[in-house]
Amino acid sequence: MKVGYIGLGLMGKSIARNILKAGFEVVVYNRSPAPVDELAAAGAGSAVNPAEVARQVDVVMTCLPDSPDVESVVLGDQGIAAGAHPDLVYVDNSTIKPATARLIAERLTPLGVSCLDAPVSGGDVGARDATLAIMVGGSAAALERARPVLQAMGKTITHVGDSGAGQIAKAANQIMAAAQMVAMAELILFSQKAGADPRKVVEAIRGGAAQCWTLDVKAPRLFAGNRQPGFRGRLQAKDLGIVLDTARQFGMPLPSTAVNAQLFGAMREMGLGDLDNSAVIAVLEALAGVNLV
Repeated sequence: MKVGYIGLGLMGKSIARNILKAGFEVVVYNRSPAPVDELAAAGAGSAVNPAEVARQVDVVMTCLPDSPDVESVVLGDQGIAAGAHPDLVYVDNSTIKPATARLIAERLTPLGVSCLDAPVSGGDVGARDATLAIMVGGSAAALERARPVLQAMGKTITHVGDSGAGQIAKAANQIMAAAQMVAMAELILFSQKAGADPRKVVEAIRGGAAQCWTLDVKAPRLFAGNRQPGFRGRLQAKDLGIVLDTARQFGMPLPSTAVNAQLFGAMREMGLGDLDNSAVIAVLEALAGVNLV
């Protein structure tokens, strides 16, 4: 099986590398050449545009920042649709609107292409270690064809439902992820300002009901002074925009998510959007008048 990968950012480059390591023949494309050169040195082929990638492969995958980027790469000039062929499987690892995933499936299906929206969770560590959680929307038959590739990049693969269902699951994931980042920031600064060592507090509560991935992974990074991305705050803000847009579409109130979206929006306005999403603590530091030490 020959695999194409388009979008070699923080996540995509590691995913493509793991697919290559698993023994698949891989063709890559990215707007900036440096990650293409890096993967080419490891044995990947390269292409001059997404259409050329699609023409050469059995499975073509994307990992792009937002819905307009995916639409452009798939449906735009020299996009995947221009290089589509019958029996091609298109897998999107981006986090985009469920409606966009459904639109792309509607446009590609008449060309004989099977579409899977397959966003991932696990951050840069999961992408590097091939331990991502993958949530999939689309046909079961297409998933079975793509499964060997997905197994090279993740540890859990869950078929959620039809086209768009994977993106709904990722939106739900981002509701929880944002809530945990904000809650972690609040409890750390609350502990410090109230007179307790926040490191000891986190150590204590990780043994009880508050235990979660965020406290296990992100809190030690904050305590070490590391706010560099795993997952960028501006992307968390973008994802919460997707959540709220979709919620409005279905008349669903999400009050706490709306507040968290404001906090991540403030983080972005403060010029901190390229830091890790855990760096939302900076917004709380400004509000509370205390800095994590």
